[in-house]
Amino acid sequence: MTHGVPPGTHPSPHHSPHPGALPGPPTETTTRLRPVRERRSARTAGALVCLVLGLGLIGGAVTGSWLMDDPAASPASQPRYADVRALWHSVPVDTLFPRTIKGEGAGPGGADRVWTRVAVAPDGPCTGAFDPLLLKALRPVGCLRVLRATYADATASGVTTVGMVVTEADRDAMTDLYRRFSQEDLDERADLMPRTFPVPGTVAAGFGDRQRASWTVSVLTDVPVVVFAVSGFADGRPVAEPVPAAEATVPGGTSAAAQAGLGHEARGIADRVERALRESATSRERPE
Repeated sequence: MTHGVPPGTHPSPHHSPHPGALPGPPTETTTRLRPVRERRSARTAGALVCLVLGLGLIGGAVTGSWLMDDPAASPASQPRYADVRALWHSVPVDTLFPRTIKGEGAGPGGADRVWTRVAVAPDGPCTGAFDPLLLKALRPVGCLRVLRATYADATASGVTTVGMVVTEADRDAMTDLYRRFSQEDLDERADLMPRTFPVPGTVAAGFGDRQRASWTVSVLTDVPVVVFAVSGFADGRPVAEPVPAAEATVPGGTSAAAQAGLGHEARGIADRVERALRESATSRERPE
């Protein structure tokens, strides 16, 4: 099986989807992600030692139950940082970003949701995925790689870009960043939204910065990963006042994002992608 996130996926130009219709499974070319040479600077020396010793695996759920370490968990049961940093270029793209995600009870009022992957972005640096202020906020943990994919809901009315930042940080740095995001409510600031990954020729073609309607950013503490998602309308309409997913998922919300369920889209997809990553990482730790 070919591994890794592909360098970009687009449907055939001879089979463009009808306006407003969800495209069929996109044609994808899957290749291994590019391994990144570790920079042996003083700033990353501690991280290199952690890589050799093997600290921690991908973990955490976007909805909050995995954001902080489980006090009852033993060190042996917790994932290793080294495996997290290697995971992004050593597992199949369909494991990192499943072609179809089923969100049982993930919609407004506990409704079920199904999302279909439109395309996977090339792996790359943080500079292409985030606005300057979010880049500045994430700078203390460093950025090894950003992985992203865009999904559409079953009605092709909503689109969501989900992704993760694989950082260069150790546990203390990730904990510090988590505390800052929590104490300063950085995950609810509209000027710290992730950018979208639009895909020409698909239902997500018009999904740009002005179309961002709801988002979530979660800093994990037991692993060097930041998970994020941003959602919007598939018809390309601009959104004047984006609302964080934590607010857009409160029952009775009157914002456009809340009424359209876009907060549930962002949170639900990010949560399930994170679960898939955790399962993949955990399975590598089980003895055969």
